Amino acid sequence: MDAQARHRTVSLIGMPGGGKTTVGRLLARQLGWRFVDTDAVIEREIDCSIRDYFDREGEDAFRDVEAQTLTTLLTQSDGVVLSTGGGLPLRASNRAQLRERTTAVYLHSTPEELFRRLRHDTHRPLLQVADPLSRLRELYGQRDKLYRDAAQFVIETGRPSVNTLVNMVLMQLELAGVVGRVGRSP
Repeated sequence: MDAQARHRTVSLIGMPGGGKTTVGRLLARQLGWRFVDTDAVIEREIDCSIRDYFDREGEDAFRDVEAQTLTTLLTQSDGVVLSTGGGLPLRASNRAQLRERTTAVYLHSTPEELFRRLRHDTHRPLLQVADPLSRLRELYGQRDKLYRDAAQFVIETGRPSVNTLVNMVLMQLELAGVVGRVGRSP
């Protein structure tokens, strides 16, 4: 896939609760592109929540569905901001697709920041444990290097507002020539 086609899809990757969906919606609006959340697409396909599917079929079966969904979405993508599930980059083939077929942006958050955002969340299957902070630290230890491997850009989320994060992503995309000034495609 040529660079121009790859740039027509921006994928947001990172830990659960890192802001991919929230930032993605606003980024898509700024660019005038479509927004697609892989988890929402998967839930429509499997006709149940990811948590229920996880419980019933297991993580491996879910990761198979996730990989197929990514492949399908990338064959249909043009002018899309794609918010990915936190575990999507676990598979090498998914990381390769993100790297080669999209402009991947890693929204980097520390486990402590994520815990502050997710401490009351009951929908994320991997965090339904006795000590969610320890689980986030464990997931971060496993995933940070994989996200970095897939991403062309890393944006530190820290404590900026959502609008500031969107502007930070837009600025990186503009500086790299992925999109034109003020979010217009080149």
